[in-house]
Amino acid sequence: MANKRVVIKIGSSSLTEQDGSLSINKLQEHTSAIATLMKQGVEVILISSGAVSAGFRDLGYSSRPVTVSGKQAAAAVGQGLLIEAYAEAFKTFGIVSAQLLVTRDVFIHHQQFSNVYQTINELLKRSVIPIINENDSVAIDELTFGDNDMLSALISGLVNADYLIMLTDINGLYSANPNYHADAIRYNQLDHISDELISQTSQDSSSKVGTGGMKSKLLAAQTALSLGVHTFVGIGRGNNKFVDILNGNGDGTYIGNHQTQHVRKQKQWIAFHSKVSGQIVVDDGAKDALLKKGKSLLPAGILAVIGDFKQNDVVEIVYQQNVIAKGKVNYNSAEIHQIKGMRSSNAMHITNQHKSEVIHRDHLVLTLQGV
Repeated sequence: MANKRVVIKIGSSSLTEQDGSLSINKLQEHTSAIATLMKQGVEVILISSGAVSAGFRDLGYSSRPVTVSGKQAAAAVGQGLLIEAYAEAFKTFGIVSAQLLVTRDVFIHHQQFSNVYQTINELLKRSVIPIINENDSVAIDELTFGDNDMLSALISGLVNADYLIMLTDINGLYSANPNYHADAIRYNQLDHISDELISQTSQDSSSKVGTGGMKSKLLAAQTALSLGVHTFVGIGRGNNKFVDILNGNGDGTYIGNHQTQHVRKQKQWIAFHSKVSGQIVVDDGAKDALLKKGKSLLPAGILAVIGDFKQNDVVEIVYQQNVIAKGKVNYNSAEIHQIKGMRSSNAMHITNQHKSEVIHRDHLVLTLQGV
């Protein structure tokens, strides 16, 4: 188990009392279980909800606020209280904790994306546990993750985690909500998450304090798997719960198989976070080279250029009106228009460039496996 890297996501329902306020007892139990895991040489990144729950009482609310402004104000007060509670709890085990607050635009900008990765790696190298949450106090709808489920999936991919553990108040994924359907069947193991399964699942959360229901967890698990991270969704109790989960004895659903492989950080950013600046239309030969042979995109296979973009921008690659890939270009749109259909040697001579590929395969991700 040593040398493994695990992202643990703890939802509000696993951190709060019946009235929606933060439960210090539950937080301390999770902390103890994480400490047990870290003592076995496992690196842990914690994604924790609970800021609103920790702060709404001090704002004078009698119950958890429902308005956006109320939630953001409660998060502003509660985030410091939540981290203080974690810091004190981890300190009893001789573990230093660190806080990272992120918003969606951190992932959109490539330099910030890389900085988050480097910061987390440095903390882990020094045996510090990063505690990450969305910066709820300032986030706007267009720049949010939706909930901490998706944040945990994206972080798990970024750090090339071996496992994403999403701790919730239901012991796994079911064919229907087990609270309302007695005949609901639990999935003990899923090799993958299909779009059909997601469409059949309700987004309703079983908890009044959580924002992410089971559909949210399915979407997060699907994303984590696409980034090469095995996932567990379920419950756990006691100091050994995370050890038990990693040993295959968790009370929940395990997702993934032996074909689940990590995706490089650069390709993650291109696939999930980059802004698309234009399109390149390709012919049959280029399509087959990309989809079937794992090749780079060369000028010879390009039919047309759509949009105005610069060198190093990310563009879509289109074949017969289907987007088959995305990638970072070595040429600007004007240059590509000039060299489309040419041999690489001629294209390099005309543009005075030193790269034969319009998009190198190391900076290209497929979005469609076949047409």
